[in-house]
Amino acid sequence: MTQRYQPITRLGLGGTGFGDMYHATSDEAAQATADAAWDAGIRYFDTAPHYGAGLSEHRFGHALRRRPRADYTLSTKVGRLLAPSTPGEIAAPFVGALPFKRVIDYTADGARRSVEDSLQRMALASIDIVYVHDLSPDMFGDQFDHYYRIASGPGGAFEGLTKLREEGVIKAWGLGVNTVEPCLRALRDADPDIFLLAGRYTLMETTPLAELFPLCAERGAKVVIGGPFNSGFLAGGPNYDYGPADADKLAQRERLRKVAVDHGVDLAAAALQFGLAHPVVAATIPGASSPEHLRRNAVLMEMAIPKAFWDALRSEGLVAEEAPLP
Repeated sequence: MTQRYQPITRLGLGGTGFGDMYHATSDEAAQATADAAWDAGIRYFDTAPHYGAGLSEHRFGHALRRRPRADYTLSTKVGRLLAPSTPGEIAAPFVGALPFKRVIDYTADGARRSVEDSLQRMALASIDIVYVHDLSPDMFGDQFDHYYRIASGPGGAFEGLTKLREEGVIKAWGLGVNTVEPCLRALRDADPDIFLLAGRYTLMETTPLAELFPLCAERGAKVVIGGPFNSGFLAGGPNYDYGPADADKLAQRERLRKVAVDHGVDLAAAALQFGLAHPVVAATIPGASSPEHLRRNAVLMEMAIPKAFWDALRSEGLVAEEAPLP
């Protein structure tokens, strides 16, 4: 598989914060954050209709539409259409929304309409990468196979996005999910270019090493790491995977923190840099909702971390033996 989209910067900006995830963000703060990202050299931006029922896309469009379009890479998602609704549908963990409700649609027609709607919301002429959003067991439970068959079958989103790619409307497509299984199935059933995988390849968990990353390498597909801090957990927050962390996760973080303290390392910097050592990983995209948060991520990305720290994680069994280290 040849790469159909332009290279993306190793550090990107995820758009959950622009959609008021966990706390409200002002339009002014979103604009300032996007400007700070640009000033920091970030040229990859990811958003989705789901984030604040269009709020994140709207803010990204406002922030980027005056930037040279050829100078950055933009991704959004399909799988949820937005229908007018007053008041807007606020879905946890988002605390704000535009006046829309979300309607699940994994058909080819739905994917095309979603892309067209996103272009209108952002007032932009093109989208580089489109991810099929949340097509995973953690989203649908026992209904996952039903929705996956819709997306992967005749007249489904996979077929529709492949056609949009052939038409040049988009440059690449893949899945944006929190679990490995849908990515494996998509690689076997279709021709995706790239995956946005949130929370599964971090200092807390490395499950993609077993099957997904080797298959991506074989097929030439890339991976973008979403949620490198596991919902802020590795940066010191209380949540893990969008909910309160349990005792086992807290204990694991404490072991990581102790090694970091022993070696004078900022654990958040290690968390941000860890995933990028794997050759199939194209970028990591922590969310940020303020310029200060954004600039801190940029600093963390460049912090020097001694080899002895990584060796200590390995010797204490805190990272998998087969995981490449920075």
